[in-house]
Amino acid sequence: MVNSKMPRRRVAFVLIDGLGDVSIPRFGYKTPLEAAKVPNLDAIASAGVNGLMDPVEVGLGCGSDTAHLSLMGYDPRVYYRGRGAFESMGAGLAMSPGDIAFKSNFATLDEKTGVVTSRRADRHFEEEGPILCAALDKMKLPSFPEYEVRVRYATEHRCGVVVKGPKLSGNISGTDPLKDNRLLLQAQALDDTEEAKHTATVINELSKEISKILVAHPLNEKRAAQGKNIANIVLLRGCGIRIEVPAFEKNHGLRPCMVAPTKIIAGLGLSLGIDILEASGATGDYRTLLTSKAMAIANALSAPTKSCPNVFVPGEDEHKPGPSDGYDFGFLHIKAIDDAGHDKASVFKVKGLEAVDKAIGQLARLLWEAESSGEFQFSVCVTGDHSTPVEYGDHSFEPVPFTLCRLKDYVGAVGGESVVLQTSLDTFPLPVIKSGEDLSDDVVEEEEGSQQNRAFSGDSVWKLDELAVARGCLGRFPGSEMMGIIKKFVQLDV
Repeated sequence: MVNSKMPRRRVAFVLIDGLGDVSIPRFGYKTPLEAAKVPNLDAIASAGVNGLMDPVEVGLGCGSDTAHLSLMGYDPRVYYRGRGAFESMGAGLAMSPGDIAFKSNFATLDEKTGVVTSRRADRHFEEEGPILCAALDKMKLPSFPEYEVRVRYATEHRCGVVVKGPKLSGNISGTDPLKDNRLLLQAQALDDTEEAKHTATVINELSKEISKILVAHPLNEKRAAQGKNIANIVLLRGCGIRIEVPAFEKNHGLRPCMVAPTKIIAGLGLSLGIDILEASGATGDYRTLLTSKAMAIANALSAPTKSCPNVFVPGEDEHKPGPSDGYDFGFLHIKAIDDAGHDKASVFKVKGLEAVDKAIGQLARLLWEAESSGEFQFSVCVTGDHSTPVEYGDHSFEPVPFTLCRLKDYVGAVGGESVVLQTSLDTFPLPVIKSGEDLSDDVVEEEEGSQQNRAFSGDSVWKLDELAVARGCLGRFPGSEMMGIIKKFVQLDV
């Protein structure tokens, strides 16, 4: 029986944090994306339209928060109010107008010199972090008893800190020196208002009281006895307030959901009215289960055929059910590639991209099974929020690859339905890289004019990397235009 109804057009949007990079001599002057074997990403590029995207503007090395705002259609110059609210909301702390919040690190302070010897007490802090946060939550400030302090663990060495009370300003600097072996900073007012000056005084007392509690905590005594860095300070950075913006659905006419274990991205999504879905085993770091993320997005986009996952609600112990008729825009955020760039882990970035490619193949299979019912017509978009070159170890200004195709064209590019349906849905961990492991023997030059160097459909691009997509029909464009490109593509007649 033929389904007479028009299929629902839905978008699977995959954002690979820190995707962009620069050429690396040890890889034969290839970028990690060029060096990686990513057949599914290449198939998407071969099946669709491509280009290079400057997340905010040409020449700007942006943060993930400002980049995401820009990509979602919100000018960060207008709406950005600091990243602290995003991190704290994503960690589960509800915020009201007038509250301020910080994106914070557990760190190690030399109490004698006041020098921050390590801005990250420990990346693997999943057990200790929640314990220390519980000790800090609802702490009191002796000089300012009218203020309430809430603290919640986020991921790795990070936590969210919210301060509630009268006459607070988000226009203050933080205490983070931004590099190891520098003096702990004092919060400073960034304008001449009494509110900003008063807020800086409150936060400096907060920093001191946090350190007193952490120094006396038995967990730090245990870490010291084991020869580990103690977490005796919380670096308060990115002071911000909750932004007030039109909801994503109102702006774009698409009901959105997001899988983002990275708390700052989850909090940004919540600020835009995007539902945050839970995915078992998704951690936002190197130990994440990408398959679980892919399944959560596929389930959400293919509802009501499949049940929608529960939606995270900040400040509440329970979750609410997702909409019965599913979502139109499924945002899948992948953090580990950005971590590889920050850690200057060139081999892991290559192998991590190959793992991401495998998960995208799983997502494509799940979506194709749903599309075969005749109820849906999916498009798949993959891009990054900024470059994080492993040579630099930090965000940089290079544009990032962008690719967008219809799922049915992807299926054709990989060799047909039988190939897609053979994709294993077994979960898999991100790769473990051995010390000294190299990729020199794996980096192979491809012959120009070979059969695999031909686009399946769309523009002339046949693979996804920083150089190949520059030939795409989209050219080079700012991130503010991304949602318009996606919506226009999805609405084209087939």
